[in-house]
Amino acid sequence: MADPTLVNGQITDSVTQSNVHVLGTAPAMALSNLYQTISQSIGLAAQNAAAAQQQANILYQAATAQAVSVILGGSTAAKLDTGNDLAQQIAQIKATIESFPRGEDKEDAGSA
Repeated sequence: MADPTLVNGQITDSVTQSNVHVLGTAPAMALSNLYQTISQSIGLAAQNAAAAQQQANILYQAATAQAVSVILGGSTAAKLDTGNDLAQQIAQIKATIESFPRGEDKEDAGSA
């Protein structure tokens, strides 16, 4: 029991025990907040990775469609010279594909 004061000893004990309880649960609360923050960050990272894969897949499908169109002799948005032989057309297709922005370039620019 607390030392005798003008306040009832039971009230003093109650307040003291409440303070001890708060101090005792503080580490658990801090860790639970940390775990929630980490799990949310990991979830967002996974969502960003999935979105980047989807965008890259769309880009590669478009490049493949353009390359097939050129090989089959169809018209293309790249306006490649159809008078060239196949090796030159393939080289032009590779140059066109390499000119596309990569997903990792955007991540590097965003983190700088």
